[in-house]
Amino acid sequence: MSMQLKHLVNSINRKGPVVVIVLDGMGICAGDEGNAFFRANTPVFDQIRKDHIYGEIYAHGTFVGMPDDGDMGNSEVGHNALGAGQIFPQGSKLVNLSIASGEIFEGEVWQGLVANALEKKTPLHFLGLLSDGNVHSHIDHLKKMIKKADEEGVSCIRLHALLDGRDVGPRTAHHYVEDIETFFKTFNDHGRDYAVASVGGRQVVTMDRYEADWSMVERGWALHVEGEGRQFSSALEGIKLLREESGKIDQDLAPFVIAKDGDPIGKIEDGHSVIFFNFRGDRAIEISRAFDEEGLDKIKRKVFPKVQYASMMEYDGDLHIPKKYLVSPPNITRTMGEYLVNNDLPLFALSETQKYGHVTFFWNGNKSGQFDETLETYIEIPSDVIPFEQKPWMKAAEIAEETIKLIKSGRFKTGRINFANGDMVGHTGDFDAAVIAVEVTDYALGRVLKAIDEAEGVAVILADHGNCEEMFQKDKTGKILKDERGFSLSKTSHTLNKVPLVVYDPKYNREYSLKIDKHSGLGNVAATVFNLMGFEAPDHYLPSMIDFK
Repeated sequence: MSMQLKHLVNSINRKGPVVVIVLDGMGICAGDEGNAFFRANTPVFDQIRKDHIYGEIYAHGTFVGMPDDGDMGNSEVGHNALGAGQIFPQGSKLVNLSIASGEIFEGEVWQGLVANALEKKTPLHFLGLLSDGNVHSHIDHLKKMIKKADEEGVSCIRLHALLDGRDVGPRTAHHYVEDIETFFKTFNDHGRDYAVASVGGRQVVTMDRYEADWSMVERGWALHVEGEGRQFSSALEGIKLLREESGKIDQDLAPFVIAKDGDPIGKIEDGHSVIFFNFRGDRAIEISRAFDEEGLDKIKRKVFPKVQYASMMEYDGDLHIPKKYLVSPPNITRTMGEYLVNNDLPLFALSETQKYGHVTFFWNGNKSGQFDETLETYIEIPSDVIPFEQKPWMKAAEIAEETIKLIKSGRFKTGRINFANGDMVGHTGDFDAAVIAVEVTDYALGRVLKAIDEAEGVAVILADHGNCEEMFQKDKTGKILKDERGFSLSKTSHTLNKVPLVVYDPKYNREYSLKIDKHSGLGNVAATVFNLMGFEAPDHYLPSMIDFK
């Protein structure tokens, strides 16, 4: 299949570049008291929504390759869809299919992990995010693997539970712990020794991404492997007391270990088997490297046990991280970036650390590096290592400044940038900070659009999923839920809402219109961008949303 792009007969022929601008985590819903996007002062967005081509598209569920339309979208699958122009089965769906077929258990990696535990009479450890958020992991996957391990004779299992409070309710960890401990009891009543061994909030230990804060991984290693941490007799006891002492939500709870007679019950030692059961890769790569790379100098490790380590999926297909995994990731090929460089079209990709991997690795179909260094310019602006609600402006100004320089250079035919504020601050549950995050992003957006004006280019402005438009939990009727003091209950997860799509074209002369229907989602954006650049979309891409007159 040729990768040569064909010119459109009806080309709008703009002088400047077509720039995709992702307002991360800014979905569309009712303008109530919990909608930080609506409550914020956004003169730029309000004006372009009114004066330019506007629509709303899907960014969740089957529209981004998830199993069901009740599944939230996320930045990883969202950017996969944006960059690929197609929909591929994603993380959770792939795992579901592999478990249902039995393929995961028939593979040599699973069989090797179990055989190691049986032969050496050592524990099988499971490490990962304990929730049903279905963004990084799902508790049902964990249960099915534990059940299979029991059937195959594994007598000792230790669970190292990372608390969510981000893709699910902010104070729900005890429900998942109660669930898994009840599940364990069905096996322990028949002679097994299955237990929770260590616990920690996902924003404190283990789940760092893009090397933003390796100290999280170092704390996770000390906790899960070395058994270092405050000791409690049970996971529920630790969660309850730490909540009372700190007032923090689940994702921010300090790490602790479960101990008996002063000894941690689940240190990871020589000869053990370990499965990291998250299926999403961005927050799983660093801890996988810690287990796989004896010479890793990013963290301090008192011990480096010789273990059998595997992850749920391969998190980086180019760098092969980790070395062993249970389920192969989707084979995403012929992405937008590949087509552009194969047609000698220069492009740029830019964001701060928190979303840099999304406009590069995930956009390119889970591939590291560049397709062509001479045609692609990638810029990462280092994120601050600080709670996002303390500095909700993040790096929006710096992203705008660098984008303006790239546009003014005149070198590029297209580019893509991501403003991370709406998502990262939205995850904190801090409504006031989220409002600031939106307002800062709006101002930065205005600066970039001014450069688009001057270059006579086009901007495609959208979100990859919702988040900050729903900062409070709601009941089934849409009413905001309150606590016993009358305060609105924070919501820290993504949403199921549609996202905005604006085609900002200062030279627009009604040559085309936006065609959005019940099937329109993030996967339709790539073909749309190709059309705006003056090219036909590849035949196998989802249809463009541009309708030429």
